[in-house]
Amino acid sequence: MRRYRALLAGVLAVALIGAAAGCSDSKAEPAAAGGGSAKADKVTYLTAFGAVGRDAFAWVAQEKGYFKEAGLDVTIQLGAATGENLKGLAAGQAQFANLDLIGAWILAGKGEYKDFRAIAAIHQQSLVSIVALEGSGITSPKDLEGKKVGAATGSVNQLLFPAYAKLADIDPAKVQWVNAQPPQLPALLAGGQVQALSTFLIGTKGIEKAAGGKKTVVLPYSKYLGDLYGNGIITTSKLAKENPDLARRFRDASLKALKYTIEHPDEAAQILKKAQPAADITAAVGEITLMTPYVGSGGTLGSMDQQRVARAIATLQAGGLIPAGLTPDAVVDFDLTPKA
Repeated sequence: MRRYRALLAGVLAVALIGAAAGCSDSKAEPAAAGGGSAKADKVTYLTAFGAVGRDAFAWVAQEKGYFKEAGLDVTIQLGAATGENLKGLAAGQAQFANLDLIGAWILAGKGEYKDFRAIAAIHQQSLVSIVALEGSGITSPKDLEGKKVGAATGSVNQLLFPAYAKLADIDPAKVQWVNAQPPQLPALLAGGQVQALSTFLIGTKGIEKAAGGKKTVVLPYSKYLGDLYGNGIITTSKLAKENPDLARRFRDASLKALKYTIEHPDEAAQILKKAQPAADITAAVGEITLMTPYVGSGGTLGSMDQQRVARAIATLQAGGLIPAGLTPDAVVDFDLTPKA
């Protein structure tokens, strides 16, 4: 009997120690919300235009942990022109991309790329502009006739020019285009190889720096094409349909970083420089500052309006850039875009 009691006491002691150890382990490693351990979703994101101020928010989202908080493990890759980013998305090289929405819609209307949906607007208005240096003789759109205009190869700037030219009373046949890689454009203008650039107005600080401090003359396309959006975040139509939660988490983390970026341009530029040493801090701050009014136009950050998208598509059709048939829901997932 004594042996039985001793054995029973030993078993109880072991059980109590095991229970205590189990309680201790559960406190040290609490279960993840929803049960089990959380695993970050790995995705790749293409910037709109290399590593410049307008794209700084992606690295801000990394640095500040916004992607991590959203359960995302994001690889940021440097993007190029609109068509190249759409090509990368279609090939499965990335799940999300930042690009000029109007350029993407033109290509979609032509039937070149269809497997994408916008899930947020970065710029509520197009930033595409004609930029010249003071003293060049270019002060109005009509002055472009007989001039050489530089633009990034395959960019929305050239795609959209015919519609701009029609409304601004420019004869497009009298404008000579010079194609170049985006980083080369400021030097072309500064060196006199072209008399103007068709580029984004937020790049004027970098252009002025390349021109030795000369001031610029800016002619925004938006003066004649007011319903057009600027850059936006897109994903594949398949991902938007099959994994909307992933799309929303990426969207929200990105927009949170975008808000922080426009509120703290100097810090955002430093974060960009830390991640991309070749980035120019002065130019980055200039871009962020100049794009701020176009990011928040009084509504919800990232919002898109279905009627306005329809008007933008109608503008492209009226300008002869795309045939009839493209509809807003073919290029935007309004269930995923923030509501105004």
